[in-house]
Amino acid sequence: MSEPMRCTTEVEVRYAETDQMGVVHHANYVVWFELARTRLCALSGFHYAEIEKMGTLLMVTGVEVRYRRPARYGDTVQVVCWTEHMGSRGLRFAYEVRKQEELLVTGATEHIWVEAASGRPCRAPEVVAQPFRRLAGQA
Repeated sequence: MSEPMRCTTEVEVRYAETDQMGVVHHANYVVWFELARTRLCALSGFHYAEIEKMGTLLMVTGVEVRYRRPARYGDTVQVVCWTEHMGSRGLRFAYEVRKQEELLVTGATEHIWVEAASGRPCRAPEVVAQPFRRLAGQA
C-alpha cells in the first residue's frame, strides 16, 4: 500500500462567504470540501457526473469539521483532500484547509455507494473501484 493521492484546490475567499466581521461562515468549509473532493475524484479518470450517469451515487453519510483559525475575506486558502479509507461500499475523505503553512481547518466526510434507481447501498462499480483504489493508495 502506498500513500493516498492528495489534491490541492486554491480558494480565494469571496465577500459572500463571510460574516460582517469578514470571517468565513462555518458552512462554507463544507462547500470547499466538496469542491476539493470532486477535483480529487476527477483524478481517478471519472468526473463525478459520469459516475452518476452510470447509475451510481456517492452519498454523504457524515461530515466532521474542526475549526482552528478563521479564514477571512481576501485570503487565498488551500484545501487539501485525500482518501483516508476505502472499503467495498464506502469511502472516507479527509481535508485540511491552510493559509500558506497555517492550518485553519481539518475535516472528513463519509460516503457510501448507492444505486440511483433503488436508493440502496451497493459496491462501487468495478470500472470505478480500481481507479478509486489507486487514489487511496490501495492499488
